[in-house]
Amino acid sequence: MGTTSESNIKIIVEKNPSEARLSELGIKSWPKWGCPPGKMTLKYDATETCYFVRGKVKAYPKNKGSTNDEGVVEFGAGDVVIFPKGLSCIWDVSVAVDKFYKFDPP
Repeated sequence: MGTTSESNIKIIVEKNPSEARLSELGIKSWPKWGCPPGKMTLKYDATETCYFVRGKVKAYPKNKGSTNDEGVVEFGAGDVVIFPKGLSCIWDVSVAVDKFYKFDPP
């Protein structure tokens, strides 16, 4: 079975990272972003690393063209999440989000 680069695009979630990990990432110096509950489509032109201060999200990656729950990723408050460059997904936000974020340089 051959793999395409698109099928290797995965959202990475680090649950409850340590304070040492957060300080190593320098999260407190990153800009903040927030959104209310609802659905939105996001496309990542660069890899984004986020730390969720609050919120709860289900992300549905669009790379398979499937509308079922296959590949759904859940994350929220206390998680570090990495969205790879090239990813498109639908965010279903059930609890308003506040996060710190950083984009990798192009």
